[in-house]
Amino acid sequence: MINPPLTDAERQLILAEDTAQAMRVLQDTVVAERQILRMPSVAIDPGEELLPLLARRMYLAVTDPARPGVGIAAPQVGINRNLIWVQRFDKPGEPFEYYLNPVITWQSDLLRKGQEGCLSIPDTVGDVLRHYTIRLSYQAPSGKWQEELVEGFTAVIFQHETDHLLGVLFTDRLAEQEAKTFSMINDEVQLYLEKRLKKQ
Repeated sequence: MINPPLTDAERQLILAEDTAQAMRVLQDTVVAERQILRMPSVAIDPGEELLPLLARRMYLAVTDPARPGVGIAAPQVGINRNLIWVQRFDKPGEPFEYYLNPVITWQSDLLRKGQEGCLSIPDTVGDVLRHYTIRLSYQAPSGKWQEELVEGFTAVIFQHETDHLLGVLFTDRLAEQEAKTFSMINDEVQLYLEKRLKKQ
C-alpha cells in the first residue's frame, strides 16, 4: 500500500495554534466543515513524523471533559486520513486505542440496535442498527498489519468511526434503515436480522 505523505495544508492544521491542546472538532452545521466530513479519507503512513502529534491531539479532543466521546476519526478534526480512536469497552480498564488504516473485512448478519450520537453532529441522537460482530484489519503504529474480531458496543464504535473515513455519518445509517425491514429475534433482546428467520 502506498500512503501519500501529508499535504502542506494537513501539516499546517496539525501544527496550528497550541499543539499541546486538542484539535477543534468539525461540525456538520457549518457548510465548509460538512464538506470535509463528507469526503472519503486516504491512507496514512505509520511512519509519518506528525502522526504521534495528530493522534495525541485527537485523543485530547475525544476525551475533552466538556464534551467527551467514545471514538473519533481524523476527518472530524479536518484531516481526511484513515486514523481513528476507539474506546475499548471490551478490554480491562476500557482504554482508548488508535488504529491506522482500519478496514472492516467481514460483518455478521446479526444486528444490534443502540443509541448513537456524534461529536460532529450537535444535539442529535438516534437508534442505529449495527452489525453485532465485525472482523477488523488495521495497521499497528509499528506498521504491522493485524486482524481481530470485535463484538457488541465496541464493534458499534468501530463501525461508526470507520464510516467517518468513508464520508458517512450515523444520520445516513438512520435514513438507510428507514427504507428496510428488520425482524427482532425475540421480544427480550434488541437483536435483529434484516431477513426473517425461516421456521424449521
